[in-house]
Amino acid sequence: MLVREWMTCNVITLGVNSSILDAAEILREKNIRQFPVIDDDNQLVGIVSDRDIRDAMPSKYVPGDGAANGGLTTLTAADIMTPDPISTNSDTCMDIVAEALVKNKVGGLPVVDNGVLKGIITQADVMRFLCSTTGVIRGGIQLAFRLEARPGPLADLLSDLRDKGVVFTSVFTAYDLDNPGYRHAYLRVSDTGDRTVEKLVEHLQAAYELLYYVNEGVTIDLA
Repeated sequence: MLVREWMTCNVITLGVNSSILDAAEILREKNIRQFPVIDDDNQLVGIVSDRDIRDAMPSKYVPGDGAANGGLTTLTAADIMTPDPISTNSDTCMDIVAEALVKNKVGGLPVVDNGVLKGIITQADVMRFLCSTTGVIRGGIQLAFRLEARPGPLADLLSDLRDKGVVFTSVFTAYDLDNPGYRHAYLRVSDTGDRTVEKLVEHLQAAYELLYYVNEGVTIDLA
């Protein structure tokens, strides 16, 4: 899935000459965490975070009180912004963006195509993406397996379940939670086919290394 399918398009931005007092008011009213800073041609030139604004404010200043605190009245986005911020484009895969957010310890990335700001992709957008792709918003049962990390075991498991009429919502694997040579597989199913949950679990325990399953929000450990 691509950034353009999940990004926030209607982005609140600042101009380079925007007042930091005005930006602080918008932060308070809109509950946002960062502003892309653009020039007159909608070109991204920087980013201002909520921390940048807090650091620029004297501790006695309270947004909304209308106070003109000395030099704050002339402080602009250009004075406190991070220039040339890390950005992404609308054709980037969402998993790459998630990795970039973690690696760079930022809460969001401006989305820029050909130098022009198109939107922003935030941690909240990544969470929406995760909820959709894992299928959690559709309910169902999650099954967690430990499998050998070689061709065959996962395909055999999926074939076995399909033969029993099990309907999948999502299939994910992870290699970082086990020893080399193994991986974990996470299956979310919306229909257990011709068996009850209990009978399906009984079969899976006998045939595979089923670690746990989650049904109606309750986790049953089996390992």
